Amino acid sequence: MSAPGRWASGSRWPRPGGGVPTFLVDTSEDRLTQAKAKATAFFDRSLAKGKLTPEARDAAVTNILTTTRLDDLAGTDLVIEAIFEDMEAKAALIGELDRVCGPETILASNTSPLSITRIGAHSTRPERVVGLHFCLPAQLMKLVEVTRGLRTDDAVFDRAWAYCTAIGQKPVETKDTPGFILNHFAIPLHNRAIRMVESGVATPADIDRAIKTAYGHAMGPLEWLDLVGLDTQQRLCRTFHEITNDPELVCPNLVHVMVAAGWLGKKTGSGFYDYADTKTFGA
Repeated sequence: MSAPGRWASGSRWPRPGGGVPTFLVDTSEDRLTQAKAKATAFFDRSLAKGKLTPEARDAAVTNILTTTRLDDLAGTDLVIEAIFEDMEAKAALIGELDRVCGPETILASNTSPLSITRIGAHSTRPERVVGLHFCLPAQLMKLVEVTRGLRTDDAVFDRAWAYCTAIGQKPVETKDTPGFILNHFAIPLHNRAIRMVESGVATPADIDRAIKTAYGHAMGPLEWLDLVGLDTQQRLCRTFHEITNDPELVCPNLVHVMVAAGWLGKKTGSGFYDYADTKTFGA
């Protein structure tokens, strides 16, 4: 559901099973309208498939509150920063949230390549900063990587963990290292799949079929790249490589070419595959 630009979500503490009013914050009213429409379409699809009751669908949509004002997060218990992977931008946002939010608010980052400790260092309360990496596609994936910074308070970590379980997610604890668990494996795997396409080893469809058949993955690596966007892979590779200098994390040239052509995947209708529509996955 993430949109370009700066946004964060803030919420009162959840009851078991979720059902908590949540602010979605962005600098653009248009992006907020699009984001809520995509979320609503996802809930409508869930209703049509019998996974939600009409009452649950209506409550979920009603609980999404949109605003362009960070000040509206002043009374929240938890804020999850989910902007693009740039330390300067995240540092600036954390500083603004410091100003806006009360002293008991937990400030979480959805980052996967950047250090939670370094992000927390830009807060006046680094002990209340924690990592909550919701793995893509977040609307369907249950995994959340929960990460302590060096100064994260144990009670804050425990509350963040409890939040994840309360909304039906499956948290895992990770150390504050680039990529945590999932992307430590996923980014090199995806780069290898891209380079196989570059060198003509096999077609995207056959590569994905091989991975799904042999390893039981629900989605092939190139299908996943189309889902999250080739521009996302480009940014992740750039950030990871700058931090680690690992040659396996160098972004393949094919990604740069596809991004330049506007072939970003499902959201633009073309990527490694062609798509009849650009609806959010699951909608």
